[in-house]
Amino acid sequence: MQEITEQALNQERYLLYIYTPFCGTCGLARTMLEKIESVHKATIFYEMNASFYPEFMQDNKIESVPCLLIKDNNELKEKIYAFKSIANIYSYLMDYKPELFANN
Repeated sequence: MQEITEQALNQERYLLYIYTPFCGTCGLARTMLEKIESVHKATIFYEMNASFYPEFMQDNKIESVPCLLIKDNNELKEKIYAFKSIANIYSYLMDYKPELFANN
């Protein structure tokens, strides 16, 4: 995962994993996302420590962590709070990151 930057936040499309360091559930969510990146041998997700971005959290009405925020076409599309399983995360990737599944 790659730490989010101000420049990246201005992109019209991204998948952003929001966490806090001492959150146990966030650790489990991170493991799922890292496994997905490992399988695809690519950096797919940005990450953000919620503690450092209180204004972003408030502006985007982030209710809790972990959160996977999906922005597409400059529009906030999804806020996923229940990661559930790797298969569940893949269901979102198929919609918002279909290029991961294109035959090369």
